[in-house]
Amino acid sequence: MVQHDTLDRIYSALADSTRRDILTRLGEGPASIGELAEPHGMTLTGMTKHVRVLEDAGLVRTEKVGRFRQCRLGEERLDDAMAWISFYQRLWERRLDGLEAYFTLQKGTDQ
Repeated sequence: MVQHDTLDRIYSALADSTRRDILTRLGEGPASIGELAEPHGMTLTGMTKHVRVLEDAGLVRTEKVGRFRQCRLGEERLDDAMAWISFYQRLWERRLDGLEAYFTLQKGTDQ
């Protein structure tokens, strides 16, 4: 199972709508800090802070390309988050299936 501090960083990073927008944009392909900042009307410094949070969570990778910093998705951490969600999804599905079976049984005995 994924360590809790890793999940804490991932979900904390995803809690901000600007950072979710950044991930959506990077899903289309790599972008520079400036390209990410432009649609948000944000300074390069402000965008760099958002990107750093995503990078610390492992959701984004950056690379210096000439004078610019190129950003790309870091997909392996999204896999960690999805594994955690999938575990609890299966757990709750089993519990709800059991509850459905119970009510079906109860309905049959009430008739």
